[in-house]
Amino acid sequence: MNNALSDCTIAGPYKNAAAPFAATAFSLFYQASALGLKVTDSGDQTADGAFSFAFKAPHTKPVNCVITGWSDCVQPDAVSENIIQAACGLMSVHGRSSGTIQPLGLHYVSTVTAALALQGGIAATLGQLRGLALSDSHISMAAAALLSTSQYIADATVVAASENLPPGAAHSTAPPFVSADGVVFELETLNADPWLRFWMQLGVSAALAGKGWTAFLLRYAKAVAPIPAELVSALAKLTYLDIAELCADTGMSICRVRTLEERVDDEHFKSEWLRGPWTFDFAAPHPAMPLKPASDSLPLSGLTVIESCRRIQGPLAGHLLALLGADVIRIEPPGGDPLRGMPPVSEGCSVRFDALNRFKIIREIDIKSPGGQEEITELARHADVFLHNWAPNKAAQLNLDYDDLIRVNPALVYAYAAGWSADGADVHAQSSAMPGTDFMVQAYSGVAQKISQACGTRGGTLFTVLDVLGGIIAAQGITAALLNRQLNRSGARVTSSLLSAATLLCSDDYQNRHRFFGIAAPAKSLLNQVFETGQGKIAIECCDDDTLQRLVQTLGLPADSRHKYSQQLGGLLLSKTATEWVAILQQAAVPAAVVAENLNNLQRDSRLKPHLQPGSYTKVTSPWSFQ
Repeated sequence: MNNALSDCTIAGPYKNAAAPFAATAFSLFYQASALGLKVTDSGDQTADGAFSFAFKAPHTKPVNCVITGWSDCVQPDAVSENIIQAACGLMSVHGRSSGTIQPLGLHYVSTVTAALALQGGIAATLGQLRGLALSDSHISMAAAALLSTSQYIADATVVAASENLPPGAAHSTAPPFVSADGVVFELETLNADPWLRFWMQLGVSAALAGKGWTAFLLRYAKAVAPIPAELVSALAKLTYLDIAELCADTGMSICRVRTLEERVDDEHFKSEWLRGPWTFDFAAPHPAMPLKPASDSLPLSGLTVIESCRRIQGPLAGHLLALLGADVIRIEPPGGDPLRGMPPVSEGCSVRFDALNRFKIIREIDIKSPGGQEEITELARHADVFLHNWAPNKAAQLNLDYDDLIRVNPALVYAYAAGWSADGADVHAQSSAMPGTDFMVQAYSGVAQKISQACGTRGGTLFTVLDVLGGIIAAQGITAALLNRQLNRSGARVTSSLLSAATLLCSDDYQNRHRFFGIAAPAKSLLNQVFETGQGKIAIECCDDDTLQRLVQTLGLPADSRHKYSQQLGGLLLSKTATEWVAILQQAAVPAAVVAENLNNLQRDSRLKPHLQPGSYTKVTSPWSFQ
């Protein structure tokens, strides 16, 4: 059963959304359909400055959900996917590993915005049912983008030690790797020992392999990986089959960068895509189930979440629930999570760690001991949500699986933020043997190939696109399950994964191929590029022909040379600064932005300030506002 919100309705102008919001509208339509909502197209043409939809559940008033480009609802600047990517620093983070600032090649901010906007509508409706007078939810594309880069912003802005990125000379050695027979692939291990065994069998010294390990770990912390050239050269001398055999011998994991077509041809793909990013299993209804009223002004206030997660995906999900008002109790091992000490550190804690965990209550519990397991079971007895992202089958080994905890608390929403399988079944024979990490899932799912085609690189991005989106859809699924519980008096198990996040990111490609839904996927932009100017870089995007014609007229370009626009712009834009050109183009309603090359400078942008909080490092605040 996957129709978590089949009693609810959503109405908006999905088929007539203005060009800047077309990708957001499409993703919203897909996500709402996957949740079982009754989706109605209002048929109203939206203004360029906003996209809005109405969310309604039984016994509630409609919640008006508004999506804007910037945080200020009346901000006149023209926006688009890649203008937001440029202004909020996402292009800069993505470009670190290649040395070239450029668009991500995905409707990433649009997808994240749709997920957060829908979650805001669900949460506000839940708040109504819990006694709050909430009628409006607002989110901006800029807020979504800043949330996506919050850890990198923390890293760049910490007062204690400024961000120290490795020199740019090693861009060509960043993963993915290429074999002698031309196969592009990712390597992965979560421990140093397999890494060292692998390289030493290739004749690489322990010291050089250790240097490579340090560089390899920077993928998650800095979105760079300056692997020593000697290691890359050693792989380039072997066939992919030889490298795969060596991985099997040493405990490393390997995954070829697959195409989107291969992903679509997977046996279970169609059912997975139609199901959406989540799997829900609902417990039997309990009409007498006691439900808690809200304790504050936020929609999840008064609810308790138990979180036992590491890295990014799970902690981000818990962070979002805390931003919506929930009391999140984070379980850490005795002595605390080792990632608390990951540099850079400020006020005794890693700023990257603090960016995702600062609002949580910490409990140190040894989950491997019987006493620790009993303690967690007792916490779950009185909680509303239990969230983990443990390795497959670990929950059962710890006696903390869904069946274990639902016995003591039938009202519990049990959430698993997985790596590969969204339904817990072993349906991915190839993937199940590999760690379910961001970069392996990018390679397996077709996301890496989609990015490489758009950017001209070998593979995906070292910006953790799937960890971030995976955390967002995990929180979204939990919020949907909580609303279902309020409506139907039923606990639930909800599972999402990095692979289902990848599927969500490619939903426009799948719709173009198979037309499963009665809505067109967003069209590709006619112009989408980053240019050098007399000072600074500028991003320009024309989503439709009208916008392109305004650009042509404003800059005095020949109207009959469309295929040469990029070349002509490259020379023309050098005559003024990026700031000057943005003012000219925005006056003509052409989406343009100065590319934020240094994340330290984001606070200088008045459009971003509402979601940035200065301090020992710059914190990204809640993406939602409710009324």
